Amino acid sequence: MEWIEVTGRTLEEAVERALDSLGVHETELDYEVLTEPKTSLLGLKRTEARIRARVKPRSREKPNDKRRRQRDEQRSRRRGSRERGGEQQRTSPASSSASPTAAASAGAGGSGNGQGDGGAGRGGGSSSSRSSRRRRGGRSSGQRTNAANGAARDTNVDTRVPTDDEEQDVTERSGSIEEQVSAGREFATGLLAAFDAQGTVSVEPEDNEIEISIVGDNLGLLVGPKGATLAALEELLRGAVGHRGPGRLHLDVAGYRAKRRAALADFARRVAQDVREQGSAKALEPMSAPDRKVVHDTVAEIDGVGTISDGEEPRRRVIIQPA
Repeated sequence: MEWIEVTGRTLEEAVERALDSLGVHETELDYEVLTEPKTSLLGLKRTEARIRARVKPRSREKPNDKRRRQRDEQRSRRRGSRERGGEQQRTSPASSSASPTAAASAGAGGSGNGQGDGGAGRGGGSSSSRSSRRRRGGRSSGQRTNAANGAARDTNVDTRVPTDDEEQDVTERSGSIEEQVSAGREFATGLLAAFDAQGTVSVEPEDNEIEISIVGDNLGLLVGPKGATLAALEELLRGAVGHRGPGRLHLDVAGYRAKRRAALADFARRVAQDVREQGSAKALEPMSAPDRKVVHDTVAEIDGVGTISDGEEPRRRVIIQPA
């Protein structure tokens, strides 16, 4: 997609004009700021913001690169988990060993047993043996606990190698225009079957734009009031097929979009003529970004008038005003 340059009194206004000019949502816009808006020292002159914008290109990462990156990330996670588990196992004996106070008490007990009678010596030895067994048991328990915790953490790491089906899916997601054309035709044919409607499907790719048209009788159910159903179906089409290649998909049913563009262009010309004759601005009803683009493009060809956009989505509208 080629870059365009847009200006505005503020940076936000320049971005909105770029969205209107390209007819896309803000998530699909890629832009660079060329000039920040500035005001002179006395506030007598203001420099407009200027940006360079285009439709955000789609990712074209190759399948082999993507699979290699995913495997490297999995190996890195597994290696980090093993290192953390090994470090905890090495430090667990020191943490479970007897404290200096306990060692001093054991030494004192041993010297007392040496001075006392045989019975006392046997009792002291038994106590020391039990204490030693408890200490040994504590170390083993701590090691088992840490090892269990490390194993539990390892189970949270995705160590699974992608299957052939998953690798094939990655390949399909990095496809071509031809794959999108085929998948788009299949999607439109499925729509006709789902709505139990009769019609024919045609697909016309041009550069990175793919126009999918469904023509037939009694297709109003696929269009909906003011094209609402058609807009929703187009979003479904882009979600289901858009990842298969670099093209941008458009859906039209019974020529509704083409007829609406023509009607909007005629309406914009009439309003622009009235504005030019009367010298006063007129605001149009709220429109979607593609419809606003039609109005902007149409009025741009008429001398003596211009357009701006005002408001927030979904109530954003075009204002036609004297130039």
